[in-house]
Amino acid sequence: MLDVLQYEFIQNAIFAGLLTGIVCGVLGALVVVNRIVFISGGIAHAAYGGIGIAFYFGIPYMVGTLGFSLAAAMIMAAVTLKIQHRADTVIGVIWALGMALGIVLTDLSPGYNVDLMSYLFGSILTIPKSDLFQMAGLCVVILVLVGLFYNDLLAMSYDSEFAQLRGVPVKFLYFMMIGMIALSVVMVIRVVGLILVIALLTIPPFIAEKYTRSLSRMMGLSAGLSVFFTLVGIWFSYLFNLTSGATIILVAGIGFFLSFLFRKKHVQ
Repeated sequence: MLDVLQYEFIQNAIFAGLLTGIVCGVLGALVVVNRIVFISGGIAHAAYGGIGIAFYFGIPYMVGTLGFSLAAAMIMAAVTLKIQHRADTVIGVIWALGMALGIVLTDLSPGYNVDLMSYLFGSILTIPKSDLFQMAGLCVVILVLVGLFYNDLLAMSYDSEFAQLRGVPVKFLYFMMIGMIALSVVMVIRVVGLILVIALLTIPPFIAEKYTRSLSRMMGLSAGLSVFFTLVGIWFSYLFNLTSGATIILVAGIGFFLSFLFRKKHVQ
C-alpha cells in the first residue's frame, strides 16, 4: 500500500492536500461562523472567468484567476455592506457572469486544449510541483493574516456591531476576510474544482463547530478533518481511478452524516 508513495504525483497530491486542508479548515471556520457560505460559492463560481481570461490572453493560470477572483470578491463584499436587501441577487449575477465569461473566453482561446473537467471538479493527482510552491505561498499569506488579526476577526465574527463600537476596523476586516476566501478558492480549484470547493469550505467546519467552544479550536479541528477527508479521498481516487475532487467531497459528505450519528452530548 505504501509503495504508491514513491511516485512523485502522489507526493505532490499529498502535499497539496495538506495545504488545502489547512487553509479550508481555518477559513472555513470563518465562513461558517460569519454565515457567508453564499458569498463563498459566488466567488468560487465567478473564478471561472479568471480561468478563461488566463487562457485567452496566455497569462499564467494563477495570475489571471487570482486577479479576477479578488476583483469579483471585492465587488461582492461592497455589495453585501451597501445593499444587503439585494446582495443575494447581485452575487448571483456576478456568479453567472463569471461563469459565462470563462466559458466564452475558453471557447475563443486559440488552440484551446484545456481539460475543462479538471477545473470544474478538480484533479489533485495531476498538480505539478510548480503549483505547489504557489499554493504554499498563498497558504502562508492566509495563515499570517489570520494570526495577526485573529482577535479582531473573532470579535467581528460574533458581534460586529459591538466590535465596531470598541474600535475594531470591521469593514477593513470584512474586505480582508472576503479577499482571503478568494485566495483560498484559487488555491483549492485544482484540488476539488470550483463547483465542489464550497463543500470543502463548509463541511469540516460545520462538523467541528459541534465539538468545540472556541473559534481557534474550531479552526484546528476543522483543518484536521479537512486534511483527513482530502487524503482519504486522494487514496480512494487513486485506488479506484475516480475523479479526485468528487471523491474527496464524497468522503467529507460521509463524515458529515456520520457526525450526526456519533455526536457527543457534551463538548469540551
